[in-house]
Amino acid sequence: ERARHRAEWRVELRHFWIAAVLSLPLAAQMPAMFGLWPGGEVHHDLVPRWLQLLLATPVQFWIGARFYRGAWASLRGGGANMDVLVALGTSMAYFYSLVVTLADRHDLHVYFEASAMIITLVLLGKLMEARAKARTTAALDALLRLQPKMARIERDGELLEVPVELLQPGDLFVLRPGDAVPVDGVVEQGESAVNEAMLTGESLPIDKQAGDMVFAATLNGNGLLRCRATGVGAQTLLAGIIRLVEQAQGSKAPVQRLADRIAAVFVPVVVAIALLTFAGWWLASGDFQQALINAVAVLVIACPCALGLATPTAIMVGTGQGARAGMLVKNAEALELAERIGVLAVDKTGTLTEGLPAVTDVVPAAGWTHARLLAVAAALEQGSGHPIATAIVAAARAEALGLPATEAVNAVGGMGIEGRIRGEAGVQTVLLGSPRFLLERGIGLAEAVSDDLAAAGKTLVAVAVDGAFAGLIGVADRVREDSAAAVARLQAKGVRVVMLTGDHPATAEAIARHTGITDWRAGVLPGDKAAAVEALRQAGNDTPLRVGMAGDGINDAPALAAADVSFAIGVGADVAVEAADITLVRNSLHGVADAIDLSRATLSKIRQNLFFAFIYNVLGIPLAAAGMLNPVIAGAAMAMSSVSVVSNSLLLRRWRAGR
Repeated sequence: ERARHRAEWRVELRHFWIAAVLSLPLAAQMPAMFGLWPGGEVHHDLVPRWLQLLLATPVQFWIGARFYRGAWASLRGGGANMDVLVALGTSMAYFYSLVVTLADRHDLHVYFEASAMIITLVLLGKLMEARAKARTTAALDALLRLQPKMARIERDGELLEVPVELLQPGDLFVLRPGDAVPVDGVVEQGESAVNEAMLTGESLPIDKQAGDMVFAATLNGNGLLRCRATGVGAQTLLAGIIRLVEQAQGSKAPVQRLADRIAAVFVPVVVAIALLTFAGWWLASGDFQQALINAVAVLVIACPCALGLATPTAIMVGTGQGARAGMLVKNAEALELAERIGVLAVDKTGTLTEGLPAVTDVVPAAGWTHARLLAVAAALEQGSGHPIATAIVAAARAEALGLPATEAVNAVGGMGIEGRIRGEAGVQTVLLGSPRFLLERGIGLAEAVSDDLAAAGKTLVAVAVDGAFAGLIGVADRVREDSAAAVARLQAKGVRVVMLTGDHPATAEAIARHTGITDWRAGVLPGDKAAAVEALRQAGNDTPLRVGMAGDGINDAPALAAADVSFAIGVGADVAVEAADITLVRNSLHGVADAIDLSRATLSKIRQNLFFAFIYNVLGIPLAAAGMLNPVIAGAAMAMSSVSVVSNSLLLRRWRAGR
């Protein structure tokens, strides 16, 4: 697609310059046409007519062949587009001039310059459109250039340098400081900070360690990383970004379909006005030439080029800017509807929170220390794959704690773990699990502390050693640092944020309070989230609300599909990305606010463009019908309207994601 846009730009540029070179000598006729030569002689042949014919013919039938093909295809399909107006208007001027030239009627004027200049000026508008497309994909080309051609891989203990195309999923590749990442992968060894600004728009490097993902075209910092390839070729995040952007740029927004319907009616109306103009002038003045030229002027100035460019150019630039900021818009309709969102439903896990439980509190009982309590708990949990166990072990490792040896560790009926540890105090029996687990064993807790942590939405892990309470560990899915600011930003835009979660009400309330969300639903099962989205839509009294949905997991997919506009936060689950209209590469709810900002900016440009296109026709057609515009001037005005629309759309390149 990008290669096609570049090729299209080169073809348009070549055709424009050929037409311009051939039309330039004909343009010498224009001053005489307006009586600007000394003595006021009108339409004196400064260029011999046979030379005018030779210059105008290739412009009309070689360079202008596209308009005849487009007009024929449109008419055969039962419609009429701008090509019909261009082909009809220029053909009338050309064939009239051809007849006058072949008949050697020097008493009559010829208008070869009108037909050639009109085509040249229309091509100028086409050139601007092709330029806008080429510039929009330039950022994607820059991303592709960041992907290295070679990669360092480890095979049989040797470090080899191979072309990126040869990498396969499962290959082990090595990133040295300053290396560009060749493919998507997961870090197996090492620590570093990776610059992902080119994909996510996030200015600060992201810390990476074992288990974290790295993405093709991002830039490694000062550390050495050994990574296992997970996505290569078309399966990389970068390739997915480019596919989505190209798909969005080729789609039509609802407002564009409206413009197409208007254009389909507009063209026959303009042809009728041109016929009436011709008949009116001929009957009123008896001047066939003047009647013909005024009719041609009506056809040319009414050419809806600007109308056809108003929406697609803005959509192309808008989706391109979105990609640069880490927003991947799947279709133009989503970009248009995003500005109308009245309610945003958000999933808790992975959207408002980081999606991974972490130890938030370690509360030792009397006679115990923070480090000893955490080490004992981690020792028993290190053999478990449960997310809470993983969080406790990770916390102990982060503090570089030595873990005591364990023996006879067993799970107890889904309530907790029982085992023994060997330490300075000898062999001790340890119970670890929910507070209820310890209470059933007759071990009392520090109830005040327990209640406070539970009220804060924490999951409690109670620890007892040799039948005595040793302390509590609070585990929670941490709220993202920017979630509260993002929620406030959305609310400032008039968007009501509603949290949907399957968690316990206490946890939901704590997260809602922390993020500033006043409306939340707890205990919502995955299958019920879609119904909750529909209920939010119908809560808009007489007018159904436009509802957005933001989530990142497989269980969010039905709700994402049910929403008017859906957002997949972060890389997320593949099924969530597939169901979403807009994928936010960055793990932040700020991306939704940015998408709404981008939607509003893009729709504002589309409305401005449509206004320019319509006002130009509203003013231009009466002037042309009144004989106040020459066809060449009408063509210039038509071209300038296209240029103004494209230039206005390109101003969207100034848009930046705001936080």
